[in-house]
Parts: sequence; structure tokens; C-alpha cells
Amino acid sequence: MSLLTFLRRLLVFLLPLSLIATAYLYLYPVFHGCAFPSQGLSPTRIFRNTVRQHMIRRDSIDRESPFRLLALGDPQLEGDSSLLDPKTGYFPSVSSLPAELSTTTSVPERFLVIKKSLQRLVIEDVPRILRSYRKRLDLFGNDYYLAHIYRILHWWARPTHVTVLGDLLGSQWVDDEEFERRGWRFWQRVFRHGRRIEDEVTAATRTEPLGEEKVWERRIINVAGNHDIGYAGDMDAARIHRFEKVFGRANWEIRFQLPEEFGDNDTSIPAVEVPELRVVVLNSLNLDTPALDQELQDETYSFMNDIIQSSRPVEDRKTFTILLTHLPLHKENGVCVDGPFFDFHAEEHGAGVKEQNHVSYEAGKGILEGIFGMSGNPDAPGGGFGRNGVILTGHDHEGCDVYHHLPDDIDVTARKWKATRWQDAGAFLIEPVPGIREITVRSMMGDFGGNAGLLSAWFDQDIGEWRFQYATCSVGTQHIWWAIHVLDVVALCLLIGISGNWLLVIARVSWLDPRTTTRKDDQAPPVSDHRNGFHAARSSGLSVPPMSSYSNATATAPATGRVTRRKERTSKPATLAN
Repeated sequence: MSLLTFLRRLLVFLLPLSLIATAYLYLYPVFHGCAFPSQGLSPTRIFRNTVRQHMIRRDSIDRESPFRLLALGDPQLEGDSSLLDPKTGYFPSVSSLPAELSTTTSVPERFLVIKKSLQRLVIEDVPRILRSYRKRLDLFGNDYYLAHIYRILHWWARPTHVTVLGDLLGSQWVDDEEFERRGWRFWQRVFRHGRRIEDEVTAATRTEPLGEEKVWERRIINVAGNHDIGYAGDMDAARIHRFEKVFGRANWEIRFQLPEEFGDNDTSIPAVEVPELRVVVLNSLNLDTPALDQELQDETYSFMNDIIQSSRPVEDRKTFTILLTHLPLHKENGVCVDGPFFDFHAEEHGAGVKEQNHVSYEAGKGILEGIFGMSGNPDAPGGGFGRNGVILTGHDHEGCDVYHHLPDDIDVTARKWKATRWQDAGAFLIEPVPGIREITVRSMMGDFGGNAGLLSAWFDQDIGEWRFQYATCSVGTQHIWWAIHVLDVVALCLLIGISGNWLLVIARVSWLDPRTTTRKDDQAPPVSDHRNGFHAARSSGLSVPPMSSYSNATATAPATGRVTRRKERTSKPATLAN
């Protein structure tokens, strides 16, 4: 079997496989049936509605799910920590050789120095260069893998809002120049066409009609993570400033009111009774102590107090609060993958919080009983059930879904907040106890399947309050993304190579085919014009004798060198007309 035949057969196998795999990769939400959940609809009907959105252009707000939040967790863009340091050069063992040779005094010593330099070149420098280029390729591919998740889901599911729940970058310890580079990759590669939320939007609390500004579809609600600004013991004003400069404010809120077109709303209803959806972005990383910068911690608690004081009464069920923060609330061991954990810096470094998996129980209690107004006292306003809402967090890359509640114990004053897995919380939902759902969104990194969260919220006119549902969608590990694109490149190269070879064969056959080639020897000889011998001779380039030469049997040698004899003709006198 020739090489060309083998390549042709390989292409026949790889090309269909490449087309099918690429179709899956770029349409994976379609194959997985991913869509924003909706009120009382089956998954099949939800999927059909999503398909219909791509066939019929809709400029009005979607009545079935007017708020659709695409939630992405912990992209953690890495950077130059594994790349070559330009200051040391590509081959330090070679660049340091002249200085080392200058210290030698004998030829054997010089040979020994050169030998050691060559050994370092092979054992250290070359592998380091290869690792560096592999890392560059890995960073490049990881950026576009994450971008693929955002781009495809944004196109298919059509969210009204998008959030990234912290750990946008991979380390809080990078310098400002590297922070800017990673920020550029975040906006120009991963979330290309996404927009940083303008400072005038987040500077103060504002209220907008839900769905009126389509620009929210492209705005990215960024939450500060520990790898962006550090934990409480690392966080300072400089880290906060550079994060807010590139990604947006760390603490802010916005309120969306349901438009009047949704049934019961009219101009006669007071604004305080209009259904309202409240989005709160909270920096939970400095809620616990000790903190490096006490002023920053005071700002966070002041923001929480403003949220509490500006909230509607807890009895109002027409308000729905979505809290977006990075650190999950406190849970006992075994509820989620990450259990409770705290670590602190040494005394000489301030003894501040160095690492934590959750906020402390006290900080979490402040969120549940403060922002959401829940209480263990049944005589409290609203019976202690608090405000309607949901909490979305990141940090735990494995993800988790729990229900925070106060168990219905006999001793009301001794009740403590407890977290139960959502799938096991049915009994607490049937028996009315104060509680709220917390969803820790699984990371979108390749090692965790490229996950994304899809949260829908709508106002139920029948019960007079907001409802929501949550779903997930995963593309698979980054190895799938890499394998399919490598397969595409190989199939494309084979297709180009075999097609080029085929075109060359066709061109060669056409060139050698006598039916399509005109040769000079096959041209018809010129015909002499006997009526004017001189003119014919000039036009053909031959020496033609006068007509009288045909009267005798002389031979004429044309330009070809061949002798042509003609029969002797008998001259007849011309008859003149009378």
C-alpha cells in the first residue's frame, strides 16, 4: 500500500469523525438539552422554546422567565509563574560560561567547566524551555476553552444577565503588570464582547425596569474572589483598587422592577408594591477577623447595614433578593466537599485570616438574619421567615447545593442554623421553617467539566411572589476541547494535502494529453497563393519561382530542404477575346 493510498483511507475515516465531533463541541447545549428552566414547563417544552427563540426574533421581555442569569464560577486565569524569566535568559548555563572560564587556570579545569555547562544545558535549560512553551500553549488553549463555554452558552441560552462568582484570576500575589495582562486576557479572550459594568451604574443604588436595557446581556457582574484580592489577612486598598479598576466595584446592588406589561401592574399601584428583583454583590472575604485593613472591613459591614436598612419589610413577598458572593456560608463537615477550615498568618505578619473555606458561623448568621431578615423567633415580623431569595457562591470548585434552615426544635432560643443538602431538604420545605437555598456553582475550569449554572426567576401572579429554578450545563473536560481541535487540524491538513495532490495530477494529465496539446509539427503547411507568387512568398517566408519556371521540368527546393517535382505542363497560348 502506497503512502498516498494510506492517507486517503485515513482521511475517509477522520473527516466524518471530525465533522461529528466538531458539531457536538459547538452545539453541546443542544445535545445536552441545556436551557433556562421555566415555570411549570417540562424539559422538552423548555428546549422547544429555546429553539423557537432562535427562529423568531423577540424584542420584548420573555414573560415565562424574564430574569435569566448565566452563573460561572472560578475561571482562575493563570499567568507567567511557569514561564521563562527574561532576566535570566533562555540558556543561563551558556551565558554564564565566559565568567566561569575566566576563573580557571589550567586546561583540564576549563574542560571540566565546559562539561558541567553542557550538562546543565541538556538537563536544565532545554527542559525548562520546553516546559515554558508547553505552558504558553496551555494558557492559550485554556483561555479559548473558557471562552468557548461563555460564547456558546450565551448564544444558545440567551441570558439576560451574566455573573462570574469570584477567582477571576489565579493569584492575588501577582504584580500590577501581570494583573493587567491577565485582565486583558479576561476581557479580550475569555469574555470577548462582554462589558465591565460602568462605575455610574454601581456607584449608588438604582432601580430599573427589568429587561428594558438590553446592554445587561453583555455586562459581566464580577464578584471579588480570594485569588483576586486576597483573604481578610491579605486584602489591602491597593488590591481592591486594581480589582475595581479592571473588573468593577466589589460591593454594590441594583434593583429591577417588573414592567407594567406583566398583568397586574398599573400606574395606580404604589412603587413599593411593584414586584422587585434585587441583585446584591457582596465582598464576603473580609467579614471575618482579624483583617489586615480594618477600614476596608468597616466599609463592607457598612454596605451590609445599608442593604438591611433600605430593604422592604420582611412581610413583603413581592421582593426577591439574589445575593452574589464568593465565600460559601458555614456548613458542617460532610455536607459539601469543602468542610469548615480557617488558617491564620503568623503574628509577625499580622495574624490575619490567611485561608478559609467558608465564612464563619457568626458571619453567615449575619447574612441570613440581616440581609434576608430571617429569625428563630416566631413572633418576629413575618413570623421569622424573612425575605424571599437565593444565595449564589463560588470558591468550592466541586460545587454544592444546600438549604440553610433553623430546625423546628422545642427550645426556640437554642435553635442554630443548619445546612442540609438540597435533595434531602424536602421535609423542611413541607414543614414551614425559616430557610433559604444556597447554590455553590461548580467551577467552569476544565478539571471540573466546564460547568455553568442557569438560574431563572419569574413572578408568580397566582401566589403573589417570586419563584426560581436552577439548572446546570457542562461541556466536558478541556481534554475533549483539545482533542477535537487537534482532530480538526489533522483532518484539514490531510484534506488540503490530498486535494492539492489531486489537482496536480489533473493538471499534469491535461498537459500531456495530445487532444488538448497543439504541437508545432502538427500545424498545417501554408498554402501558396499562385495568383500572386511574390505576395505568397513574402507571406509564407518561402522562395517561390516565377510561373514560367513550371514550363520546364525544373525542381524547386523549399525551405524544408525536400525536393518537389511537378509534371511538365504544356503551355497554351492565351486566347484573347475579340
